[in-house]
Amino acid sequence: MSELFSYVCLGVGIVFSFWGTSHLLQRRSVFFKLHSLSVADTLGSMAILFGLLLNRPSEWPLLLLAIICLAIWNTMLGYVLAYCSSGNGKND
Repeated sequence: MSELFSYVCLGVGIVFSFWGTSHLLQRRSVFFKLHSLSVADTLGSMAILFGLLLNRPSEWPLLLLAIICLAIWNTMLGYVLAYCSSGNGKND
């Protein structure tokens, strides 16, 4: 049962990754494209890592660390992009 759930998580992660990439083809602003791509890739990567965690429980410390680092890194990158695009900061 957990092997089936593992494969479902892997499949959902792959679908999220391709879905986020498909937003790059739309005629919207660059920031909308970056936001949708980063959210979908983060969720897709986390789903893939969770599927791997279910498939290889002996590697749980490394995979859990990867999930936490992925969540923190992509969140901080989103804040930095939003701050840089707002124009409130001084450009020297």
